[in-house]
Amino acid sequence: MLHGSPSPGFAGSELTRLLARLADGPPADARPVLAERLAHWLSWTDTISLSSALDAGPAAASASGRSRGMGHEEADFQRVRAALEASIAAGPRESASSSTDFGPCQRHCLAQQQAMSDAIGALRQRLRDALSRRSAALARLAAIDAVMDQALAAQERGLLGLVSLRLQAHFERLQRAAGDDTRWQDAFHQDMHRVLRAELAHRLLPAQGLLDTLLTHRPT
Repeated sequence: MLHGSPSPGFAGSELTRLLARLADGPPADARPVLAERLAHWLSWTDTISLSSALDAGPAAASASGRSRGMGHEEADFQRVRAALEASIAAGPRESASSSTDFGPCQRHCLAQQQAMSDAIGALRQRLRDALSRRSAALARLAAIDAVMDQALAAQERGLLGLVSLRLQAHFERLQRAAGDDTRWQDAFHQDMHRVLRAELAHRLLPAQGLLDTLLTHRPT
């Protein structure tokens, strides 16, 4: 059974550790610093877009944006997270045809990933919109976040595309090692739940950052 912190301080690292354990690999501790990794990940067109966002002139914040209740964005974030956590916890909607049938778990994993992508993408855009209404400086931050979201999308897809593959390999290893003992299935479902929760925490990090900025820069 996999073990990881239930509330990881840095969700991306937690997901990476769990994926490494699923592959029976060593923890990926020695990593290039973020700036070095971004230099490899950003294309020249991404760099131009990022520069444009940094140099963008100020835009006037709307009065409605200033007066809108701060609790709305935080409640929106919590609602999205709770709905996705509940969907993960519900587990596969269909039963396996045999102990070697990974299909229901694979479809559950892919469905959760799509649900996370859709719901969190929309949430992140709503938070950007709220930032843009607040002030010129926060509107610039929202524009930068949009550029980074697009620029790093391919790298994120590469990482998250490993989840289903690693879970399938883990499923097959546990099944082979268990023999006639069926308790491995409960252990696997716990591991799958843990990995998907770590992925959810990873995907929520940018939205959490936007929300924290909104909460820090309250309208006066």
